[in-house]
Amino acid sequence: MMLKLRISVAYGQKRVLNEVALEVEEGEIVGLVGRSGEGKSTIALSILGLLGLKGGRCTGEILFQDRDLLTLNPREMRRVRGKQIALVPQTPLAALNPNVRLGAQLEEAWRAHESGKPDWKPLLESVSLPAEEGFLRQYPRALSVGLAQRFLIAMALLHHPALLLADESTSALDTITQAEILALFQRLNRERGIAILYISHDLASVASLCHRVAILHDGEVVECDAVEEVFLHPRSEYTKRLISAIPRVPERSPALT
Repeated sequence: MMLKLRISVAYGQKRVLNEVALEVEEGEIVGLVGRSGEGKSTIALSILGLLGLKGGRCTGEILFQDRDLLTLNPREMRRVRGKQIALVPQTPLAALNPNVRLGAQLEEAWRAHESGKPDWKPLLESVSLPAEEGFLRQYPRALSVGLAQRFLIAMALLHHPALLLADESTSALDTITQAEILALFQRLNRERGIAILYISHDLASVASLCHRVAILHDGEVVECDAVEEVFLHPRSEYTKRLISAIPRVPERSPALT
């Protein structure tokens, strides 16, 4: 098992997650779906050991490759975060330092866990980014949102992580760029065997990408199964409402034919 967790989370006296259980097998893509404010990003922060920065408190267990991350001290957690578990955040341009060239940001991320300087070319080409020096000398402001997202994915892949947390990582993209990023996630999963926890409120992207999907509602996982099973035979009333809300292309009016 790559990841197995059962956690409760509170911010002060307010509990936002209640005994949430979730599993990700090796080489699997699992979708985590819920409305804004349901606690999806809170789960990602808990896995990364960063919940304390937001004033949250996590109890339970988070087993990653048979180690409980909640028992690790800060130094031990830093060895895991970014190297074995990597994050692709929601707002790519906001996640990059606007005053630091792209190449310097890659080097800084590399030095967090390794020494020396690798050849960036294979890494950049793997996410369909220019591999020439001129690209790395640019500042983030020169990038489109799609290119910035690809660059963040490249940074996440620097240390060949076993698990990728994609936290609403396509929500800021246009439809075409979103499709390209989803195809990139599929290829990374297929070719490198990277397990992905894909956090989203977009059921359509989950259906096209994931093997299984967990539905989060009111601080609990109300349904978790294979994507086809959840979409075709939803069990919980909340899941049924989510699926019924998926936009559909309207039929063409006879008056327009």
